[in-house]
Amino acid sequence: MKNDRPRRMGDSRQDAEAMFKAVTTKPVEAPAKTPSLPGVKEMVSLRIDKDVLEHFQNGGPGWQDRINEALRKAAGK
Repeated sequence: MKNDRPRRMGDSRQDAEAMFKAVTTKPVEAPAKTPSLPGVKEMVSLRIDKDVLEHFQNGGPGWQDRINEALRKAAGK
């Protein structure tokens, strides 16, 4: 069976440079993250000493909000 495509006759140096450029060029960076909406909370995993956790949980429901407020105060916000 005969190959229908003609054999490529190119400059081997240009071909090598093109291949080198293709593998060494930095990929396009992903767009920057969109800023989060104000007041939206993010779920995280946080290790806290048991006695500190019990202190906030002893106040009943809303202990996560109380921890958040204590952290906000410690962060100076």
